[in-house]
Amino acid sequence: MKFLKSDIRTIRNISGPVVAVLILVILIIKPGSQDRNLTTLEAIQQRGYLNVLTLNSASTYYQGIDGADGFEYHLAKLFSEHIGVEARFITISQFRDIYPELLFGTGDIAAAGLSKNESEYSRAVLYGPKYYEVQNQILYRKGNVERPKSIPDLYDGSLQVVSGTAQAKLLRDLQQDYPDLVWKEVEDIASEELIELVDSGEVDYILADSHEIALQRRFFPELRIGFELGQPRQLRWAYNRADDSSFSLAIETFFNQIQQDGRLEQLIHRHKSLVANFNYSDIQTLTLHIRKRLPQYEALFREEAEVVGIDWRLLASIGYQESLWNARAKSPTGVRGLMMLTLPTAQQMKVTNRLDPRQSIRGGAKYFARVIRRFPEEIEEPDRTWFALAAYNVGFGHVEDARIITETRGGDPNRWIDVKENLPLLARKKWYKTTKFGYARGWEPVKYVENIRRYHAFLVASENRLNPVEIMPDGEFTGEPAPLGPSQ
Repeated sequence: MKFLKSDIRTIRNISGPVVAVLILVILIIKPGSQDRNLTTLEAIQQRGYLNVLTLNSASTYYQGIDGADGFEYHLAKLFSEHIGVEARFITISQFRDIYPELLFGTGDIAAAGLSKNESEYSRAVLYGPKYYEVQNQILYRKGNVERPKSIPDLYDGSLQVVSGTAQAKLLRDLQQDYPDLVWKEVEDIASEELIELVDSGEVDYILADSHEIALQRRFFPELRIGFELGQPRQLRWAYNRADDSSFSLAIETFFNQIQQDGRLEQLIHRHKSLVANFNYSDIQTLTLHIRKRLPQYEALFREEAEVVGIDWRLLASIGYQESLWNARAKSPTGVRGLMMLTLPTAQQMKVTNRLDPRQSIRGGAKYFARVIRRFPEEIEEPDRTWFALAAYNVGFGHVEDARIITETRGGDPNRWIDVKENLPLLARKKWYKTTKFGYARGWEPVKYVENIRRYHAFLVASENRLNPVEIMPDGEFTGEPAPLGPSQ
């Protein structure tokens, strides 16, 4: 595809109506490889796979703990099954390259949170039925700037947006009425990284999709929505024009079917609804659950922790982080039970009923012990445990990627204090595009480990009759903790 990359760069330098005309001409004269007697759909079915263009992000496609995941991934998989082929995913590094890659035939569909009329290439492609609606939102950090309530409030701050997106086009349209509105369009960056830059104070405001903001805000509690801009966007797939309507009809039939049978609603609930709003830092809530819920399961935690050789209070802290010690817990992402095991993990650990507290705790203990033993022997405690907790949350491969990045940047890959500073880089294109396992929500395991350290410290302090409220922000406390890792 090298010649396509060159052509795409050339076409991106051409602006205005000429772009759509040029693309259409290229499509007309481009030699076809399919049998002229086959329809577009039949050609894909004969080939045996569907090429899906997408982006590496939390709202589209990424490598989760059990493999590929993301809303667009599962939606496209359903469609490929509907037409009887395999789905092959091609991740595009920059949003602005999605349409050129589609037009040059790299993919059959583009599934990346697209909407009509968002690009100068939009007139050259077709769009499928809408499947989700989002708002354009201005995001800021409380304490860094005053809440913006209108466009003029943005004049004195820094505003950034991802290049080539509907938000970039919206700002250009608004500038006609607000000539003092200025912003920066960034290319080699995703919305998740922009959100992180707002939280760190490097950027005052960003304009992004509401669903992307919602996915990340729970990890950055000081972020706030200023106001909404423009009309709601209806997300759709994009695909190329063809001589026949077979592919269009297949897409329309598919979406009609999953809307009627409830699969689309279920998928939206799983991926785009926020996880239940547990207040993990609330000491009163933790104290209440220690009194009312923990006694039901303490014996199980002690028993299973002893089997694998870890501190039972650490195992209990993992359970609290996962479910608030709720044996019937279920999440929109499909994990369930007291230890919130995924189905593949449960199967590996021989758990037949994830809602059975004993089986769930046993499966979680065995899985954690397996993860902790995968790390090199030179990693000492307690760092070894912190690494294992991060891997329990985000996957062993992503933690290994972060260790490699840490070493590349001059840090110690065997020290958690160094690696936790680099884990968030797995959400930045500059870094994850060079890793083996790709994009990950790297800040999530950092917060996950911090939370569990606090809960563990609290449980140890409570058992030792210390004052459990006097816990330092980093999870330290007055007193000596029990050994954390499994017996060697």
